[in-house]
Amino acid sequence: MDFGPYLLLASLEGAVTAAVLALTAVGLSLVFGVMRVVNVAHGEFFMLGAVLAWWIASHIGGDPALGFIAALILAPLAVGALAALADMTILRRVNYDPERTIVATIGILYILQQVTLMTYGPEARPVEPPFNSRLALPWFEWGETGLQMYFPWGLSTTSYKLFVIAAAAAVLMGVWALMARTRIGLLMRATQLDRDMALAFGIPVERVYAMVFGLGGALAALGAVLIVPIQQAHYLMGGDPLLLSFIVVIIGGLGSLPGTVVAAILIGLSDGIISVFFSPTLAKILATLLVALVLVFRPEGLFGMKTR
Repeated sequence: MDFGPYLLLASLEGAVTAAVLALTAVGLSLVFGVMRVVNVAHGEFFMLGAVLAWWIASHIGGDPALGFIAALILAPLAVGALAALADMTILRRVNYDPERTIVATIGILYILQQVTLMTYGPEARPVEPPFNSRLALPWFEWGETGLQMYFPWGLSTTSYKLFVIAAAAAVLMGVWALMARTRIGLLMRATQLDRDMALAFGIPVERVYAMVFGLGGALAALGAVLIVPIQQAHYLMGGDPLLLSFIVVIIGGLGSLPGTVVAAILIGLSDGIISVFFSPTLAKILATLLVALVLVFRPEGLFGMKTR
């Protein structure tokens, strides 16, 4: 197979990574943008979504599609409720102080990780996808008679991977519509701009914070439910999504949802392509180097607003 088909295959793998990373990073960016809280436990909400997806799917049994649909609905709701509860019982108690919230979310991280280890165990466990048909991908080249289409051997993907990309895009559009077109989004944006002014106008800021923290956790869990049929659920799987989400949020701009999505696409595609042609370690090194360059030359990120 020539270089072009290999590049297409690597780009599709990167697109799947970018789709899940965008969901996870948008949740992290939303929490920081509205609450000014650096949620170190965000990766564990991702992990918890994957573990709950396995638990729900394995207990429902029968047709894999039924278990997956149930997990797709119930796991993000459960994780979102848990995140909102953590906000009301822990973060609210420390008055959302930046330093103390970092320590508090580190504590939440270890609690979730160790409780999962004690109850779920150290094994990595798969979730069967609802559908997984292999689809051959066409390639076009100029031949003697003009542009010709053929199907190179090995150039294929699965229907489920295409579903992950489409589902993530639909959810991200829904988040944009929530923030830009609804009263809830208006309250979030007002709280983000000026918390004290929002309180003066009677906006229930603490409820908004709980809802935002829950939404951020639910988006991370949703990304995990989508990726767990491709990967496997494991109690230590939250580390990489947390690291990549921080990289994406820093590059895109803290609190900028469009910047987060663009940066997730950039990092996801580059990670997929570099991992296929070189190594995953090199992809992480280059992403970290890009963060360093952004912090040096544009500290507010590619889409962030300059502070005066």
